[in-house]
Amino acid sequence: MIAHDGMFIDGAWRPASGTDTIEVLNPADESVLGTVPAGTAEDVDAAVRAARAALPAWAATPPARRAEYLTALRDALAERGEEIARTVVSELGSTVGFARAVHAGLPVAVTGSYAELAATFAFEERIGNSTVFHEPVGVVGAITPWNYPLHQIVAKVAPALAAGCTVVLKPAEDTPLTARLFAECVAVAGLPAGVFNLVTGLGPVAGQALAEHEDVDLVSFTGSTAVGRRIGAIAGGAVKRVALELGGKSACVVLPGADLPKAVGATVADVCRNTGQSCNALTRLLVHADQYEEAVALAAEAVAPYVPGDPEDPATRLGPLVSGRQRDRVRGYIEKGVAEGARLVAGGPEAPEGREKGHWVRPTVFADVTPEMTIAQEEIFGPVVSIMKYRDEEEALRIANGTVYGLGGAVWAADESTAVAFARRMDTGQIDINGGRYNLRAPFGGYKQSGVGRELGEHGLAEYLQTKSLQF
Repeated sequence: MIAHDGMFIDGAWRPASGTDTIEVLNPADESVLGTVPAGTAEDVDAAVRAARAALPAWAATPPARRAEYLTALRDALAERGEEIARTVVSELGSTVGFARAVHAGLPVAVTGSYAELAATFAFEERIGNSTVFHEPVGVVGAITPWNYPLHQIVAKVAPALAAGCTVVLKPAEDTPLTARLFAECVAVAGLPAGVFNLVTGLGPVAGQALAEHEDVDLVSFTGSTAVGRRIGAIAGGAVKRVALELGGKSACVVLPGADLPKAVGATVADVCRNTGQSCNALTRLLVHADQYEEAVALAAEAVAPYVPGDPEDPATRLGPLVSGRQRDRVRGYIEKGVAEGARLVAGGPEAPEGREKGHWVRPTVFADVTPEMTIAQEEIFGPVVSIMKYRDEEEALRIANGTVYGLGGAVWAADESTAVAFARRMDTGQIDINGGRYNLRAPFGGYKQSGVGRELGEHGLAEYLQTKSLQF
C-alpha cells in the first residue's frame, strides 16, 4: 500500500490543506492499494488561482506550439502505457487486455488527434467584412468518472489545452491513481506551470467547490444524470458554460433481414465490455417477434464465455465492478428484473461461483422485457442485457426512443440504406450501423437527459472555444 500525498498545483506536487485521505481499493479482492488526499475547497481554490494566473500566457501561446506540447504529452502517455494499463486493472478491475488496448491505448490516440487539430484548426476565419476569432473560454473545471479513468480525462483536458484553456481536474475518488499518473506525464511533457492542475477528493466537497468557483469559466462533467442536473443548476446560477456527458440506456435495433447471429453477438460483447460500465452500452436489444426466440438462444450462447475471472489474466473476459456500491446496485437491478416478471436466461443476482470476496456480478441476460420495466428504463451500469420484442418498425422506434436517455445506439439491417433511414429517426447522439467501427474524431454526446455538448474531434474542441467577430 502506498500513501500518496500532495496535489499537482502550479506545476509541482504540494501538500494538501487537510489531513483526510481516500482509500483506493482493488475491486477483485477488496485489498487496499493506497491512499490519496481528500482535497478541500482550499485546495480547489489554490488550483483555480494557479490556472487563472497561467491563462493569459497559455491562451497567447501559438496553436502550433500548443500542438507540440500535446505531442509531448502523447509520447509521455505512450511511454508509460503498460504502467497505466496495470494501474487501471488494479483500481478499476478492467481486464488487462482491454486495459492495454482501450484504457491506455485510446488516450494516446485521442491526445495525438488534438495535437493535430491544434496545428490545423482555423482559429481565425474571414466571413464577409468580418474576421471571426475562436478564443479559449478560460479556466476549465473538469470532473471525470471512474469507468474510463484516463480516456475521460484526456477527452476533456486535451481539447481544452488545444483550445488555449487552462484546467483544474477533479477525478473520481474510486480511480485517482490513474489521474496521478496523468499529472506525472504532464510534468514530463513540460507544460507551463498552472496550465494543468490536479485535485483529488470527494465529489460533494472538491467537485462542488470546483463547479461553484467564481473563477471557473466552464465545467465539463461526465457522470450520472442526477449529478449533472446539480452541476447544471450551479452553472446556470453563475451563467457559466457546461459540458455534460451523462447517462444512457442505448438500444440496439435488429431489423428483419439483418445478420442476427452477428448482431446479437456484437451486442452481448458490447454490454460485457468494461464489465458493463459504459454509459453508451447497448443494454436494450430489440428484435422482431418472428426472430425473437432465436435471438434469445443466441444471446445465451454468446454470454457463456464471459466468465468472471482474474483481471490480470490475459484470458479473462470479464472482471469485477469498481466498488461494492456498484456491485450491490447492479445485483439490485437484476433482482428487480426478476421481481417484475422478466425471464432470466443467463446469470442472476447471486455472486459468481468462487467469487464471494470482491465486487463481482454474473453477466446476465433477460428476455420478455417490456418497455415499462425498471430494467428497460433505468441505467444499470453492469453486464446486463434486456431483450425486447417488436412487431413492426414503428413499434421498434417507439421502444428505442422511449426512455429519458439518448446517448448511443446501433441498427442492424440487410442493407446500409435501410439501417440509416431507421437510425435517422432515433433520438440519440451516436449510432453504429451494422457494426460500424469506432471513430475517435466523431462527436460523442447525448440527446435528452444524456447530456449537453460533445466530446472528441472538432466538435469536442469547439466546446472549449468562444467566438468573437470584428467588422471592418
